[in-house]
Amino acid sequence: MKKIFICLLYALGISLFSAQGKIDKAIDNLEKNYGQEKVYLLLDKDQYVVGDNLYFKSFVFNGYSRAEAPTTLFVELYDHQKNLVDKRTVFLNKGEGEGSFNLTNALKEDIYYIRAYTGWMANFPEEFNYIKAVPIYNPTSEQKLILDKNTSWTAGVFPEGGTFVSNIPTKVAVRIYSQEVPPVAWSGYIIDSEKPNEKLTSFKALDQNVGSFSITPKAGKIYKAVVEDDKGQKQIITLPKVSESGINVQANSNSEGIQFTIKSSNLPEGLKGYTIIGTINNQLAYKANIKANAPDASSKIPIKASDEINGILQLSIFDDKENLVAQRLCFIKPKNLSIDEPNFVDISLNNQPRAFNSFDLHPDPDYQHYTVLVRDANNIPDNYSKENILSALWLTSDLTSPMVSPAQYFNKDANADALDALMISEQWKRFDWNDLFAGKTPEIKFKPQINLSYKGRMTNNGRALPNTPVNLLFKSENTEKSFVQAQTDDSGNLYLDNLRFDEPLTVSYYLNKDKASESDNLNLIFQSVTENAPYKGTLPATNYRLTTEKTPANPIVINALQNIKNQNNIRNDEIQIQEVQVTAKKKDLTAELDKQLSTGRFSSFNATVFDFVNENQDAQASLNILQWLQGRAAGLTFTMDGSGNYVPSIRGSQAKLYLDEIPVDASMINSLPVSNIAMVKVLKNDGLVGNAVAVYTKRGNMGAAQDDKKEATNKTLLRGYDKAAEFEQPDITSDNYKKITQDTRQLLYWNPRLSDEPNVPARAKFFNNDAAKNREIIIISFDKNDRILFYDEVK
Repeated sequence: MKKIFICLLYALGISLFSAQGKIDKAIDNLEKNYGQEKVYLLLDKDQYVVGDNLYFKSFVFNGYSRAEAPTTLFVELYDHQKNLVDKRTVFLNKGEGEGSFNLTNALKEDIYYIRAYTGWMANFPEEFNYIKAVPIYNPTSEQKLILDKNTSWTAGVFPEGGTFVSNIPTKVAVRIYSQEVPPVAWSGYIIDSEKPNEKLTSFKALDQNVGSFSITPKAGKIYKAVVEDDKGQKQIITLPKVSESGINVQANSNSEGIQFTIKSSNLPEGLKGYTIIGTINNQLAYKANIKANAPDASSKIPIKASDEINGILQLSIFDDKENLVAQRLCFIKPKNLSIDEPNFVDISLNNQPRAFNSFDLHPDPDYQHYTVLVRDANNIPDNYSKENILSALWLTSDLTSPMVSPAQYFNKDANADALDALMISEQWKRFDWNDLFAGKTPEIKFKPQINLSYKGRMTNNGRALPNTPVNLLFKSENTEKSFVQAQTDDSGNLYLDNLRFDEPLTVSYYLNKDKASESDNLNLIFQSVTENAPYKGTLPATNYRLTTEKTPANPIVINALQNIKNQNNIRNDEIQIQEVQVTAKKKDLTAELDKQLSTGRFSSFNATVFDFVNENQDAQASLNILQWLQGRAAGLTFTMDGSGNYVPSIRGSQAKLYLDEIPVDASMINSLPVSNIAMVKVLKNDGLVGNAVAVYTKRGNMGAAQDDKKEATNKTLLRGYDKAAEFEQPDITSDNYKKITQDTRQLLYWNPRLSDEPNVPARAKFFNNDAAKNREIIIISFDKNDRILFYDEVK
């Protein structure tokens, strides 16, 4: 959020508090050391099957504005036992990036979790990371996911401001928490424990999350809330003990600002010396001191209609000794959200099966590109809890307790009273005032870096080469070669800083010409300095469970599997003629390729060879060759290490890894794209290398194997940012597609960067599936001032 308002009030006995006390020092600590970042991922679907690509668009915010500086986002995929399954490193430009996961057949049916965070976020509690549970189905798994429809919930009661003081009318929020299916409707009433049959007041749910009521408590009384759902389940919650003296803060947010009132009871000098602090994004937004000796104080934090401000303001009340005595969260302008909507030049939708559809967005120089998602709205899970970029930006990235359908608070029919009750039930946990008073600051273990950095260690015959000049030659698949001279430090290390690339970068390394004879024995191994932060917390619970019992067919899964089958059939039809023509030659060509790439040490009659030059291995959908190899060679299995790298084993024993016959670790192979691979050879305790997986890269001239091998002994690979798999729009008019009898695509259109060219409408074009009558269209963008454009409608 670029604009923070500072308001100093002098009316009604409230004036500027100018003394440099512990509050001021705490605020200085807060603003200097507790800057916050948060993440939202837009996923193309809500559940997946193996064989799918999981597409995501990432948005990173600094407070309530997009993060401006280029940086790196880590996106990880975990299973329910917190094992790291896969990971992506995403480059962020103005807070935006995109990526994908290929969900291979090796994934068992289960709940998986996507975690996303920046390096800066890794210095703060994990509860503020983006974590989303995603069901992934696999028809070959013995255990099946089922949705547990049992309603189990707990309730909590929260007096406004966190205080419950005798003789002060107090608003109380009632909050329902459920990790399973929350009750659709619930209500309750309040009783005095001494008169359990007498209802003092009653309340109804404002939504599935919250309700509220008002009460004037009396000292010595014990009050209880009786909460009951529509199925007759009941809980009784005891309200906090009533204090004989103290204060209560009440607030109301509207389009003109936040009106607050502080009431006291049995305080000798009333509110004299009390201080009110308002913070937004962990920055000071409001500060005032009460000078008058009065029991009550009331005023307004004014917000101009022109101020495009939405978000959470925290009011903190301190007594005359600077002790925190009350807190209240308020959402700023809940009925005046700062949101733009797209300006459609034309929108043409046709409900006929496989019909062509499109919409054009009016050219607007304030918007450089749009994120556009179109999907079949008929395929929505039974337990669908709606979230979107608005709820993530303004609510769930800062408030970590579970809530049902947080997006409801920012739609056109939003219930502002429900949102305010939700604010009463929550606490701001991004900092603690006591820690600030004590001068504590976050321990910065992870320093944000603009791009990728690497640390390399240069050795000769296994011995480090300190203070040695080294010539480095860089080359990627789509770039020209570049030459750099570097020098190792006292320990034989050299560093590559601030690199941005998304194709694996080949680094050839040589000593100076006068030491050329030593180059044959050189070894340079790089390690990424831009590292993931291990997840230590507990993954959120869900209302799914696994069972071995027979389960009813899931129509969403059936449709998804049919779509994957369709795509495979189309792909097979396209290559069938070519395969018939080359089948007779494949064996000889593969043998020739093996002869060209392999030396005698790696020769074996019993090796399993995968030829990527002469055969179509259908491996391009896999972002990792070891991932693709799973299940393709008898006895070969894979596990994942703590860094998310696939590690091979053959018949229970760990296998060695070789890249162009150079021993490498798993991270090196995991960073190599399938498009760069010429051949993979699996050796099972055979030849001179024992159990091994040998990967060979493509050469510019496959015939010049001897020269290539010489170069291979002096090169290594760097893994850069991960590229997203390209979304392929089907050609409905093709003969192959016309053979498809059931078009069951849920994802109809995906474009994370639909360009808005000057004076040319941005156009999205897509085709229906066979059943789509309702399409969910999501459009997201930001103007030059970071005002969000958001559209989510079913058409």
